[in-house]
Amino acid sequence: MVTLRSVVLGVGSYLPERILTNAELSQTVDTSDEWIVQRTGIRERHIAADGETTSDLGLKAAEAALAHAGITAADIDLILLATSTPDRTFPASATAIQARLGMTHGAAFDLQAVCSGFVFAVATADKFLRSGSHKRALVIGAETFSRILDWQDRGTCVLFGDGAGAIVLEAQEQPAGITGRGVLTTHLRSDGRHTPKLYVDGGPSLTGTVGHLRMEGREVFKHAVGMITDVMNDAYAATGTTSADLDWFVPHQANKRIIDSSAEKLKIAPEKVVMTVDRHGNTSAASIPLALDVAVKDGRIRKGHLVMLEAMGGGFTWGSALIRW
Repeated sequence: MVTLRSVVLGVGSYLPERILTNAELSQTVDTSDEWIVQRTGIRERHIAADGETTSDLGLKAAEAALAHAGITAADIDLILLATSTPDRTFPASATAIQARLGMTHGAAFDLQAVCSGFVFAVATADKFLRSGSHKRALVIGAETFSRILDWQDRGTCVLFGDGAGAIVLEAQEQPAGITGRGVLTTHLRSDGRHTPKLYVDGGPSLTGTVGHLRMEGREVFKHAVGMITDVMNDAYAATGTTSADLDWFVPHQANKRIIDSSAEKLKIAPEKVVMTVDRHGNTSAASIPLALDVAVKDGRIRKGHLVMLEAMGGGFTWGSALIRW
């Protein structure tokens, strides 16, 4: 018995050239490398250059993913860009990437679910592909969070960085059950009651300004582990799997303590956890595809592996995606 699945063909990523270390940050805000590493695991992050936009980053990640997949933009009929930092209020930054790829066909749009954006975009693309309406999707997470940070707020400015990652998904007939390749199951949640804990204090309708990111760090941490494990357990229940079946756990790279606590609660061995937060910081919707690209290119994630993705972001939003690579 076969079923239509969204199979990963390729991955790609891009990081801005400029690296901002904890030591440099300690020269402008009351912090230190020791303080940041102890609380977050972050040692450095990348910052977009002046004039370098979210679509610039996303385009380079998309081109890398297409090259890795061995296809061209002409083979894609759907682009989803997960971002909270678009180039403009409109049009969607996905259409800027579409145009620069030379595409005049298909559909392209942005999706906003903050740090959960990439998981939400994978789930959305999967629905399009499994419906039969589209054949191949380019799913991108790209952010320039440096543009919405208050660089005097040490509780937030030390956490975030800029970057982009992408994957190519193709609708393929695969064996039914958990042995077949592709997206096996996705689970998405949101609860707007938590907005005051993590939000941006501006917007076109509210203030007419971009605003800055604001966060109650302790409150976010308090909710994170429970929400993350909740949607991962949903994925296990839907597929009849357990943490023991996973080859790799690729979480949103927000904070090493949250990642470690989630893995411990779900009994995932540390050696199965892909972690890049030390090098990238929190790149919001870009963090998971950036981590995927690292783990695929260094040979850890290989064809046939069972990979769990999870994320939590402002709103709150949270979600999981279980993929047979």
